[in-house]
Amino acid sequence: MIDLPLQLDLSVRLVVAALLGLAVGFEREIHGHPAGLRTHMLVAMGSALFTVLSAYGFGTASAAQPIDPTRIAAQIVAGIGFLGAGAILKDGIVIRGLTTAASLWATSAVGMAAGAGEFVLAAVATGTILVSLWPINALAERLHGTALAEVQLRLSMEHLDALGEVSTVLVGNRLEIGQISTQRLGKSSYRADISVRGRTPAVIASAIESIDKIPGVDIISTSQSD
Repeated sequence: MIDLPLQLDLSVRLVVAALLGLAVGFEREIHGHPAGLRTHMLVAMGSALFTVLSAYGFGTASAAQPIDPTRIAAQIVAGIGFLGAGAILKDGIVIRGLTTAASLWATSAVGMAAGAGEFVLAAVATGTILVSLWPINALAERLHGTALAEVQLRLSMEHLDALGEVSTVLVGNRLEIGQISTQRLGKSSYRADISVRGRTPAVIASAIESIDKIPGVDIISTSQSD
């Protein structure tokens, strides 16, 4: 016979997990990250469902047939790693998506907490995740704001291999490299757009002079972002 009160209680846990995952996904969504509302919601709800099934889906324990309620839930931590790896993208020499992967991992823990009925713990964890993604990120942006505004470099290159030399110059001058995008214009003709940050105008100017001396590389334009 179906234990209706228990089923309702477990269903509420799934809904709570989904809503908390939705809250984390909302922040990722509005900032244009690859894993947003649906992904975080499904991760939290799925983790809660696995936790619930692990604890209640296979009967009750007995001396003859003991049941370990953590046997399925323990695999969530390992399994979520594959999904998190899919959120990590390599754009040139820039690695993106690490924070989103971490948020997916943390959201799975929120789902597990909700599935175990630890609603307060799940809510506190969700709040902590949101603080780390939003206010702490704003603080990091403010700290970066003590440096120069972002400078955009547009380069013309004969070969993409020259991009490695350009990166070496930028790193050697201790410049922070942001986004890098490349486009093939024709045979032995490529265009690269690079965003960089530096502490002083002299450092950026020195790097630009060094880049201009690289064979096969021409500086089309430089501009400072607002």
